[in-house]
Amino acid sequence: MSKAAIDIHNLPYADGDFFAFEQLLSSKEQDRLAEVREFLAREVRPIAVDCWNRAEFPMELIPKLAEIDLVSPVRRQGYSNLFAGILHAEATRADTSIATFMGVHDGLFTGSIEALASQEQQEAWLPDIYSLKKIGAFGLTEPLGGSDVAGGTRTTARRVGGNWILNGAKRWIGNATFSDWVVIYARDVDDNQVKGFLVDTKTEGYSATKIENKISLRTVQNADIVLDNVVVPDFFKLANANSFRDTNKVLKVTRLAVAWQAVGQQLAAFDVARRYAVERTQFGRPIASFQLVQNQLVQILGNAVSSMGMMVRLSQLEDAGQAKDEQSALAKAFTTARMRESVALGRSILGGNGIVTDFEMAKVFADAEAIYSYEGTHEINTLVTGRAITGISAIV
Repeated sequence: MSKAAIDIHNLPYADGDFFAFEQLLSSKEQDRLAEVREFLAREVRPIAVDCWNRAEFPMELIPKLAEIDLVSPVRRQGYSNLFAGILHAEATRADTSIATFMGVHDGLFTGSIEALASQEQQEAWLPDIYSLKKIGAFGLTEPLGGSDVAGGTRTTARRVGGNWILNGAKRWIGNATFSDWVVIYARDVDDNQVKGFLVDTKTEGYSATKIENKISLRTVQNADIVLDNVVVPDFFKLANANSFRDTNKVLKVTRLAVAWQAVGQQLAAFDVARRYAVERTQFGRPIASFQLVQNQLVQILGNAVSSMGMMVRLSQLEDAGQAKDEQSALAKAFTTARMRESVALGRSILGGNGIVTDFEMAKVFADAEAIYSYEGTHEINTLVTGRAITGISAIV
């Protein structure tokens, strides 16, 4: 079997959608998905490795992202949650960092405004957010608070006349080195409830410092934020963000989106590993002809398809208004565990070439670690699910 005899792009299952889940989309959604795929192939994937290696965000891509108009596909554009999920998986498949940039701006930041701002606030802010004229970030995680941030938020907000005074620190805040706005969640010292605030990053007392030396999502500009007596006018306090229960309305949806990212990451691993296996020759044969390599490829595909099946059903439940927090938690825990196995198998197929970014797989492998951890760690999501099926909380 020669390399020239195989066109992997024209194989029946070249897209990795082994069970044809995309046929569940409407014809309009399928056309839109094809349009975005072409954009990602043309504008994102060719620059992804270089940006990742340099740990720099391609600012010139923002106007192109604005033109393709990806923000708020469900609430604003009327697409299904299933379409939005598959779209997010495809963005991740092209490059996890750019998908995460959009996930922060769209899912976390825009989602906070759509879910928790008043009608008047939405009318004032959303046009520039939707058009990417204003880039957003989402400030919840803190240097000493991650999994326990629901009850342990240390950043404070104090009402003084017609303003709020914010003090504290946030960590791992994506987009924050160049964002125009950031939603900051802080504990009101008067009633001890977590509330949300839209902060202009040019405000005195606000600073953001890039986190260096990452081994994952290197293109994403994560930052440490310090808030030193930052003054926020009362109009910029999100009207409907008055407790962590309100914050959780945003996280429930974005946790679902991150689980879709785990699907996209597995499809990326499948793409790279399959191409390499067909093209790489050892012992006079493509390594794809070896049984153990085929076994690994099928395991990656099986993991991806099982994860996609779970996410398709969860997205359908979300469309029907029936999805529960614990279902999103199980989805995030399950799909990211399968993802970790899949990218490790993909790296194994590439051998030594799997540890250099020249062949893409090293980036796919490393980026999976961030997906595994953010939007609730595997352990926390497991315990949320465990509480739902036993009625007993193992979380202190």
